[in-house]
Amino acid sequence: MKKILITAIFVVIANLLYSQVELVPPVHPVYDYLKRMQLLDVIDDYNSSVIPVSRQQITNYLREISRQKSKISSLDKDILNDFLIEFEYDINKSVKSGYGLLNDKFDFKEIFGDKKQKYLYNFLDSNVSLFLDVNGYLSQRNSSGDSLRKHSISLGELGIRVRGTLFDAVGYYLRMSNGQKLNGSPEDIEMSVITSPKLSANTKYRYEGNNFDTYEGYLRYSTKDEWFSIMAGKEALKTGFGYSDKLFLSDNTVPFSYLKLELKYKSIQYYYLYGSLKGDSLGRDLVTKNIASHRLNINFSNAFRFGFFESIIIPESPFNFAFLNPLSFLRSADYNAGELTGGNKNNAILGFDIEIHPVKKLAFQATLLIDDLNFSTLFSNKIKNGIPGGNDNRFGYQFGSIWTDAFTLSGLTASAEYTRIDPFVYSHRTNKAQYTNWALPLGHDLQPNADEITLKLSSYIYNRLNANLTYKHQRTAGRISMSGDTLVENFGGNINRGDGDMERENKFLSGDRVDKDIIALDFTWQPVRQYFIEFRYQYTMYNLIYSSKKYKDSFLFLTAKVDF
Repeated sequence: MKKILITAIFVVIANLLYSQVELVPPVHPVYDYLKRMQLLDVIDDYNSSVIPVSRQQITNYLREISRQKSKISSLDKDILNDFLIEFEYDINKSVKSGYGLLNDKFDFKEIFGDKKQKYLYNFLDSNVSLFLDVNGYLSQRNSSGDSLRKHSISLGELGIRVRGTLFDAVGYYLRMSNGQKLNGSPEDIEMSVITSPKLSANTKYRYEGNNFDTYEGYLRYSTKDEWFSIMAGKEALKTGFGYSDKLFLSDNTVPFSYLKLELKYKSIQYYYLYGSLKGDSLGRDLVTKNIASHRLNINFSNAFRFGFFESIIIPESPFNFAFLNPLSFLRSADYNAGELTGGNKNNAILGFDIEIHPVKKLAFQATLLIDDLNFSTLFSNKIKNGIPGGNDNRFGYQFGSIWTDAFTLSGLTASAEYTRIDPFVYSHRTNKAQYTNWALPLGHDLQPNADEITLKLSSYIYNRLNANLTYKHQRTAGRISMSGDTLVENFGGNINRGDGDMERENKFLSGDRVDKDIIALDFTWQPVRQYFIEFRYQYTMYNLIYSSKKYKDSFLFLTAKVDF
């Protein structure tokens, strides 16, 4: 009886407290844990199609899991305990299980201790919370193979992060860092960019070969219970139900700056976003390239979730209020925006996705992305009277399943996913409005005119050691033929090259066909709280069907990381 009373008091007090309204970055492992808890029917309102979410929402889920500890395994309880220490202040406004290097007496044992959440500095009162952290890594990266060749490079990065909430309503976040090449040649730098494409967004690193810097930062206002929030700043954003990768918005490019408005009421969630992208046209920088996007989520039940997404890329137009309207249909807004070209300079996409959770531990998702749609040529785009039907019907499809405690093994999550992207999807005939940021895809990592089967196994060996094994089979095709500066033929296999799309039939996998088999193994080990050792190995086999050649590549990353 005493335990029940204490638990009830804790629940009441916890619900009276405000939590932090800043966001938890999309790379945080808590999202994978919450997905498992959703599949295990421990939490029933979690929707993984819009990430990141606030620390307040994460806290609410952790509280619910704590109340239902009897439903989870001992391994999941250990993982939960780690999160409860990390999110201690969000849960009960206390840092008793924390250690501030600049707050508390210097203690070497605490710096390398395993029981407390470590901070560089924190300041807390009834109106303001501030957490200052330091993070960094040392990474050794090696490659070998027929195209990557034998290369070796050492990278290091050091940064700081400050976050907190003001007056229970305004969250703030800033993470900034500087990285250096510690060892390696210009050829090694090129290998590092190929194996970590986001480094290409640092032109100084790629072309001067010395350092790179990154940052995310924003202000976010939220009402109590977060029925309304508005955010301005720069943070990674993932949208869609995809289990291996997402067709709508993914983390395959670097974060971009945006204004985001979000509304939530019971089972309905809606967001509007207007942002700025880095664009180019055949290698020439664009002065402006913007994105507007809407997302509507409806949780009909724990067994069925539905989402609608639309987005438009607007090049060379600094501002147009037609796209700033948070309640509109973007394709219609585009055609009524006053452009003399009839809206053809912009690139609009829309899509639908669903997730079905029919039984405990198992879920399925299906996603349809529509880049262009013309009902008159929907079922036939062949050449008639010498005129091609054109590539004006372009789709992306994705079907996936996820199974936790797979094969009766506690903690093992298995997923399988098929993705197909038609020729010219994401690209645009002006070569200015492609669905990219820094020439990297905003959506799925797969190029157009390609498909992919992904199989993945993910498991915690114990609460501080996570392993992932991924296999991908990809079929890709394409070719761009030029005569001087004149395009002769484009088979639609390059996201950054969409011209020539109306000159030939839309035939999937036409052009120079290449098959790829990719095997990746990842380990993340946290031997001591907030100290990490990461291992990644990837082996890729290429089959150039068009030329009857085969080759292979591999690379290995070994990284030591600290985050407190």
